[in-house]
Amino acid sequence: MNWDAFITCAVTGSGHSHTKSDKVPVTPVQIADACIEAAKAGAAVAHIHVRDPETGAPSRDPAHYREVVARVRDSDTDVIINLTAGMGGDIVLGSPEAPLPLNADATDLVGASERLVHVEELLPEICTLDCGTMNFAEADYVMTNTPGTLRAMARRIQAAGVKPEIEVFDLGHLWLAKTLADEGLIDDPVLIQLCMGIPFGAPNDLNSLMAMVNNIPKGWCYSAFSIGRMQLPYVAQAVLAGGNVRVGLEDNIWLGKGVKASNGDLVERAATLLSTMNVGVMTPAEVRKKLNLRRPT
Repeated sequence: MNWDAFITCAVTGSGHSHTKSDKVPVTPVQIADACIEAAKAGAAVAHIHVRDPETGAPSRDPAHYREVVARVRDSDTDVIINLTAGMGGDIVLGSPEAPLPLNADATDLVGASERLVHVEELLPEICTLDCGTMNFAEADYVMTNTPGTLRAMARRIQAAGVKPEIEVFDLGHLWLAKTLADEGLIDDPVLIQLCMGIPFGAPNDLNSLMAMVNNIPKGWCYSAFSIGRMQLPYVAQAVLAGGNVRVGLEDNIWLGKGVKASNGDLVERAATLLSTMNVGVMTPAEVRKKLNLRRPT
């Protein structure tokens, strides 16, 4: 049991949720406002993707990140900024019978340094590192993160003084995270995000969650979340398993049956669930101390 937990809000993601709910932020202004809204509702960390403001499609454009981060930092709201570094690892095959050439319009595969341009420029306190390759829901899409690419990214993140949040979708990803830590590429305390229920990674049942938790080394810090209708039940499940909490419109657009949520709604509901369990909700300052976060100079 974790009696003092922090809440991360993943405010937009890179999927098609913006076509299903008008509450999903798309423009840099909307995304920054969502981060501020989540922080005021009780989130200590805002996990940020950016989108093309015209189409809503996922984007890696550093200019969009620059605007979001500037607006959040210029606000009077304290929140830890966590930028995704997951964009740029997407392979989409041509078809089952003709996998090559790749689907060039959908494939977004770039080198380690290009995936970190916005991180090295903006120096958030945290950025993500997707610690593995997996079939990711769609028929011909592979989320691609080779050990060599991850080592190169981990070195650059470490040199920038940014804390990597290791995104773990299955047990093999946790094994790779341990390897990076053993090689000195991730500094203590290691921060893990257990991503449950995402096809075709680890299922979100209790046995799968505990198999993951039981393989996390002592002294590492972790959060856990699930997608869709299991997002809010996982608030309780995560802290019961000793971890921290993630909610947000990246993973779930509903507050209840037929009721679309805002990011603030989801954070507020998570904070209420924690408080009714007598779990303390940590502030950004408390999380910075816990994770030994440092803003590089």
